Amino acid sequence: MNRILKTFLALGIAVTGSVAMAHGDATHANKDMPMKMEQKPWGVGAAAKAVTRTISVSMTDAMRFSPEKINVKQGETLKFVLKNDGKVLHEFVIGTKKDLDEHAALMVKFPNMEHDEPYMAHVLPGKTGTIIWTFNKAGSFDFACLIAGHYQAGMVGKITVAAK
Repeated sequence: MNRILKTFLALGIAVTGSVAMAHGDATHANKDMPMKMEQKPWGVGAAAKAVTRTISVSMTDAMRFSPEKINVKQGETLKFVLKNDGKVLHEFVIGTKKDLDEHAALMVKFPNMEHDEPYMAHVLPGKTGTIIWTFNKAGSFDFACLIAGHYQAGMVGKITVAAK
């Protein structure tokens, strides 16, 4: 990572106390840029004012999430508060099992792959990140840490969205 980027990230952490990272070294969520509100099979990104419930999720170096199972009602907008209780970088990515499997395979091949989507957040050790997501589709979905080796070690969870 170049010196300017390191300085920028250190300043961001000092000012905000935490930073969610995209794959690679770019910041995950740029507050000055409009959020991509692209419909996915598991829902759509949302604004903070739409939040109906907050769920705290812990990520650990034992390659586990707590809770591992989350129940949602169709139409709910959740704010996930993602706390990295470990000493290594972790992430929280929402998707279908198929999408997560494909993404995890790419992460093994390209561990520094950069992307920034509203359904994913990198969280530095000891820090907190957030995702705000509307579950407007009923079904069974997944979340995982797709950092190479973490997914393969079982760092996964399940989201069940009950139909209205």
